[in-house]
Amino acid sequence: MAVHIVLEEIGKPYEKERVSSRGRHEGSGTSTEAWRRINPKARIPVLTGVAGSMGGAEGVLTEVTAILFYLAKTNPEAGLLPREVAAQARCLEWMNWLASNVHAMSYGQIWRTQRFANDRGAFEDIEAKGRENLLGQYEYIESLLRDGREWAVPGSFSIVDPYLLVFYQWGQRIGIDMRSSCPAWSAQTDRLLQRLAVRRALAAEEIVIS
Repeated sequence: MAVHIVLEEIGKPYEKERVSSRGRHEGSGTSTEAWRRINPKARIPVLTGVAGSMGGAEGVLTEVTAILFYLAKTNPEAGLLPREVAAQARCLEWMNWLASNVHAMSYGQIWRTQRFANDRGAFEDIEAKGRENLLGQYEYIESLLRDGREWAVPGSFSIVDPYLLVFYQWGQRIGIDMRSSCPAWSAQTDRLLQRLAVRRALAAEEIVIS
């Protein structure tokens, strides 16, 4: 969703293909041999047309952080990265933490529990720990956003903000009352929902954020 929003923000023609990552254990689309030939890591998203390879198909770029950074740097007119190097580093700081801790660890423990243990008897404890981790991480995000900033990196909208929207929506999916528990994050989400690019991407993916 974050990459989709950024493509809409850029405003240049692109083609998209739906590959399902849904499934209690592994994604119904990402676990296929055909997809593994494209991305051996069996993950989404991927962006084509980027020189080089990380073991998969030639010209395929993987990892949300890398894709968002590439799109921002190759389309500077869209203003998706701050000009100052320090602020750009803050964008990477945000996205690295979201990808590694919030997504891979906590949501992995909740939705992909089998990646953390072979013993199914341990799954309930792992999922519970994932939710505990996640609530602490959401409190941390809220503490950052309630200092009065409009966007994740103070000063301007950036590639971090659509990525944060993913986790806001996921919070709603797992039953967190985001409006009451994260008012500052909710206000930032409302600002995002006013952007035409965001509305277009959500409509195309049939996602409703309340």
